[in-house]
Amino acid sequence: MAAATNAHDASAPAPAAAPTPAILCRGLRKVYKGKTDVVAVDGLDLSVAAGECFGLLGPNGAGKTTTVEILEGLNEPTAGAVEILGLGWDRHASTLRQRVGVALQETRLTEKLSVIETLRLFRSFYRHPRPLEAALDDVQLGEKRDAWVGKLSGGQRQRLALACALVGDPEILFLDEPTTGLDPQSRRQVWNLCAGYRARGGTILLTTHYMEEAERLCDRVAIVDHGRVIREGSPRALIASLGAEHVVEFEVGGEAADALPDEAALRRLPSVTEVRGAGRAFSLTATEPHVAIPALISMLGAAGMPLARLGTRHATLEDVFVALTGRSLRDE
Repeated sequence: MAAATNAHDASAPAPAAAPTPAILCRGLRKVYKGKTDVVAVDGLDLSVAAGECFGLLGPNGAGKTTTVEILEGLNEPTAGAVEILGLGWDRHASTLRQRVGVALQETRLTEKLSVIETLRLFRSFYRHPRPLEAALDDVQLGEKRDAWVGKLSGGQRQRLALACALVGDPEILFLDEPTTGLDPQSRRQVWNLCAGYRARGGTILLTTHYMEEAERLCDRVAIVDHGRVIREGSPRALIASLGAEHVVEFEVGGEAADALPDEAALRRLPSVTEVRGAGRAFSLTATEPHVAIPALISMLGAAGMPLARLGTRHATLEDVFVALTGRSLRDE
């Protein structure tokens, strides 16, 4: 009986190997030496699957840019292991340069070159680049092909920088704050460009301060603070972890410092799960705002506290970060 069992086991197919992550780092650490050592990254772990858009969120100084620079091969870690497409920068740098694209928050391009000349220059760096016209079409700059870079608007320059990052037809695209300072229309053009790249099977690692951007583009995000990942998951799952998906924001009128609602009393309001106050402004995370608001108005009225402002909105990743750290993603 035992022999039959062994024979059956021998004929069974071996389990399929887990796919290699597009980006993998374990125990990543970066310390800048000086009179006082600065720990920029402190034991950070990440795993990004091929074809995924993964976001790094956190305030300035959280270690996001240092992490991305290490993953891009532009900076060396103090400790930890990094693999990009199963390869390491220490031994396969020239190969990886052909397989990744990088777009920074601000890219300085030669202003006296035209758009087409700039793309042609960057295209020459790669063995298997995208067709020149396809690269132009990607970023909708065909009508500006002969314009000097110095004559482009901010949004057009950023799209050209993205075209330079994509012209090598990379498997991974690193985007560090790609839409900072852009107007809403230019920001959405960049989003559409990312969607097109994803549709071709590309992998994106994105850092951003814009919560709408992260929620729209990212399959998963990692919230980073003080060089560590403090929470990771899909945007929807992280927002759901608050216990409610609605936020009631209000501000009380008057000037007397003692004429403020008690936060403990606010927490006892029906359907309220979290309370945050800043001066005379308050935010209530609530499961049922239509239940919480009448109770709030009744409580304030009974205490003689006039409402100066009242509104509701859906919870965002910003609320998740504030709940985890007590400060805003935009805090320095």
